[in-house]
Amino acid sequence: MFERPNRGIERPQARGGDPAPRSVKRLASWGEWFRGRWRPWHTLLVLGLLFAAFVGFGVVWGAWDRICLEDRCPSIAQITVWEPEESSKVFASDGRLVREFFKERRTVIELADLPPYVTYAFVAIEDKRFYGHHGLDYLRLVRATTDYLLHGAGRPGGSTITQQLARNQFPVRVGFAISPLRKVREAKVARDIERIYTKDEILEAYLNQINFGHGWYGIETAAQNYFGKTARDLNLPEAALLAALPKAPSRYSPFLRPEAALQRRNLVLGVIARQGYLSLAEAEAAKAYPLPERRTRREENLVAPYFVEWVRRLLDERFGEDLYRAGFRIYTSLDLEMQAIADSALKAQLTFLETVPDYQHMTYEGALELPPDSVNWHQTPYLQGMFVALDPKTGYVRALIGGRDWNHSQFNRATQALRQTGSVFKPMVYTSAIANGFPASHVIYDAPFELDQYDPVGDSTWIWSPKNYNNQFNGPLTLRNALRRSINVVTVKLGQEVGMETVVQYARRMGIRTEIPRVAAVSIGAASVVPIQMVEAFTTYANLGYRVAPQPILRIEDNTGREIWKAEPEREEILDRQTAWIMLTMLRDVVNAGTAVRMRREWLGPEIPAAGKTGTTNDGTDVWFIGFTPELLAGVWIGLDEPKEIFPRGRAVGGAHAAPVWGAFMQRVYQNRPIPEPWERPGGLVYRPVDRGSGKLQTEYCPLDEIYTEVYLPGTEPIEECDLHRPTPWGLPALPTTVQPDSSGR
Repeated sequence: MFERPNRGIERPQARGGDPAPRSVKRLASWGEWFRGRWRPWHTLLVLGLLFAAFVGFGVVWGAWDRICLEDRCPSIAQITVWEPEESSKVFASDGRLVREFFKERRTVIELADLPPYVTYAFVAIEDKRFYGHHGLDYLRLVRATTDYLLHGAGRPGGSTITQQLARNQFPVRVGFAISPLRKVREAKVARDIERIYTKDEILEAYLNQINFGHGWYGIETAAQNYFGKTARDLNLPEAALLAALPKAPSRYSPFLRPEAALQRRNLVLGVIARQGYLSLAEAEAAKAYPLPERRTRREENLVAPYFVEWVRRLLDERFGEDLYRAGFRIYTSLDLEMQAIADSALKAQLTFLETVPDYQHMTYEGALELPPDSVNWHQTPYLQGMFVALDPKTGYVRALIGGRDWNHSQFNRATQALRQTGSVFKPMVYTSAIANGFPASHVIYDAPFELDQYDPVGDSTWIWSPKNYNNQFNGPLTLRNALRRSINVVTVKLGQEVGMETVVQYARRMGIRTEIPRVAAVSIGAASVVPIQMVEAFTTYANLGYRVAPQPILRIEDNTGREIWKAEPEREEILDRQTAWIMLTMLRDVVNAGTAVRMRREWLGPEIPAAGKTGTTNDGTDVWFIGFTPELLAGVWIGLDEPKEIFPRGRAVGGAHAAPVWGAFMQRVYQNRPIPEPWERPGGLVYRPVDRGSGKLQTEYCPLDEIYTEVYLPGTEPIEECDLHRPTPWGLPALPTTVQPDSSGR
């Protein structure tokens, strides 16, 4: 045997005569070595190194402690109340999802609801020591730091799942910049997160927070869009693909770079197997699973885009940024079937009008052929339209169309435009008259007259002589007959008798909030009004006196399902029931035998109770129809964004060109729902048979077809007998005359 040579060092003896321990002998040999080689400058070097280490430790400790001063990092309180951003969802009245509001599209899911191999995949590829560290993996950190110093940025990072969550939770305070300062800040926040949350809570937050590409944040949203399924139903290769994406979502997108995505996914499967989460055979089998080739979730087809944008604007004013991150569930009054019917009816009519030989503007199809940069889409060159349908009792909006093509123009002509109302404003004049004691049988002569009009802009006065649509005059007309035939001259004279201030105040109470000048021309619709306000005004008639504000939202819930807001109908009594009933009967006459008689003949039939008013501006730039049944009110407007004649010589009229949209809509709606009961007539009214020409009580000499029964507020009924008709020389009453209803559509 070989003996270890004795180097002349005496072996120390232990107590009891035993040989000294080996460690003692080693220390003795080291001491001998140092005594033979130690120099004074060695002492200075050691002291310098100790001082440098002490200073370095102090600097690191101070930097670590002060790195988040001046609000540079989120506070502990902010971390404890943090919740992942979640998109708010908009639902139609039947519960179907219509749209989502988000800045980062995300739907939150709990970790317990996910298959276990989802956890395996993400932990294996992103942070294999996740359950063993406290926010920082020092082995990875040393490697990443060395790579950064030797090779610069771009090498694999050393961030743990917790660090990734820190920078994704607080992108402003922590950030994504590649710098040592950011990494230190990220590490500090990660340690704070680890002190507050459990590992499973951190992993759940991470899976719901990170970006999976294409604007899809969170594993639930990613699963829905990549595979068309909830994350609860992911299989192993699908989970591996999703785990492959967070490193570089665009680089590994299966839609953009399928080869890179396949390679990365298979790498994840191999890592899972090597770490013992599954067998190699299972990993190889999963590698044969195909990648998705296109987005599986159905693309949004922009159902009711103008309605949804209106809802978004209303809620943005109320909730601000929370609307896009708090995961609200917004239940609206939108009826998808009615919306589809309205959209079809309006587009069909607009397309038809563009085929009329006299139409001389650009068509919608023609605009589609132009280069996008050559068209001012803020004022589209083709014919536009607006449609609003609502429940007059509640104000809940069932359908809304603000324009012909959302992709061309997001300007909402229902809620944002200002358009001249034309003859649809006339009921406001007649309402103010009836409410102030004018009976519907009050007679005004339809004959030429002149008015002095003051122009406040130019500080000048000019003479205005109103004309009727056909430039003809009809002699004495009752108010009922004048409204039924939409006679301009009578309406202007009535406005002067009642007083324009009174007319404007009634219009304002009925829902017209835009400014209305106190001039005579307003009586026949010279004022420009937001269309949905005109529709709102007509709820007063449909509800027999109550104005109801349009309301698109039923209720709002938070992301837990707790109701945080519920709509209540905004009702205000504007007219007493008797006055409203008289106006209702006058508007029924418009549909039954007046300018909107086509509604009754071609679409409604005799059984559907309905009333309404056509509207046309004097130069034919705007055509309207607003009509209603006891349960459904709808308004239509058609015109060009830049006000121009739709047809030459003002040939466009509401009854012929706007009302068909309303008629087609109502016809199709009532094919699938019960016909409502007619309005209930209020008591306390007075009925008298009167002569149509004089507006006075009938006599035995009045022609039979000139006699009708008029309804009156108590005290406003006539007491004089008709003096328009006299007996013939033979003592017989005058022969009946034939009066044809005016179907001009004015």
